[in-house]
Amino acid sequence: MVIEKQYKDLTRSHLRGMVNSVIFREDADPLEFLNAIGDLDGGSEALADYFSEKWSRVEAFARTGTFDAMEDTGELLSKAALLASAYVKPRVEQDEIADHDWMELAWLLRHECPDLFIEMLSVLRAKARAHDLSVDMGEEEDTEEDDGKVETGDTDRGKATPAARESDEELAI
Repeated sequence: MVIEKQYKDLTRSHLRGMVNSVIFREDADPLEFLNAIGDLDGGSEALADYFSEKWSRVEAFARTGTFDAMEDTGELLSKAALLASAYVKPRVEQDEIADHDWMELAWLLRHECPDLFIEMLSVLRAKARAHDLSVDMGEEEDTEEDDGKVETGDTDRGKATPAARESDEELAI
């Protein structure tokens, strides 16, 4: 999962699909997998990437206990307030959102792995702030990295392949 996020899948559809297929397998224990991800370096960042397109609804869920952004006041809860709210009885039961997708994963994180949920939400907030700052400053995102194109200029002209860089004498030996 941590490696998958590095492939620069802009929509995160591959990441979400892979995570959902592993976590919600018929014979899997979702909490065991989530705890293993939380123990990895970069695990909370990968989870933040998983939820990146649903940031406002996950933030609303953190504050209100529901995924309805209409109930959300827009205030960001502190880490202490998030931790305190993690142990409150759920307003939405797991059965109501058992769709084997992002809502169920958010529910599991908030109610079963609150420390990981808070860490993931902190990373998600930092990414949102960084994005907002870059937009406010008029900076455009690095489109060269995100356009999906691969630079092949040095691959076929004897610059990148080891055989092309070796001299004829070294090849004869």
